[in-house]
Amino acid sequence: MGDVSQMLPLLLLFVVMYFFLIRPGLQKQKKEKKYLEALKAGDKVVTKSGLHGKLLSLNDDGSCVIESGAGKMKFEISSISMEISEKVNTPITKK
Repeated sequence: MGDVSQMLPLLLLFVVMYFFLIRPGLQKQKKEKKYLEALKAGDKVVTKSGLHGKLLSLNDDGSCVIESGAGKMKFEISSISMEISEKVNTPITKK
């Protein structure tokens, strides 16, 4: 019985770390994966490096072609920022 009471703080610490650190990261990964799978040609996207453009094509090898003011460029699909792209695509409403 004494061994269990000594392990209780360690178990409690692990549970707290799981709910505050590990679980939110896993949920964000699932959401980002779903977002990247839902992309289609014609969507406005922003890369993690800040390039704004329109998605021209998605390739099977994990790359995509983005058209911007500088021309057509090829990027990895994983370089598309979900958070910034969603902010760019949401309409601004006046209050």
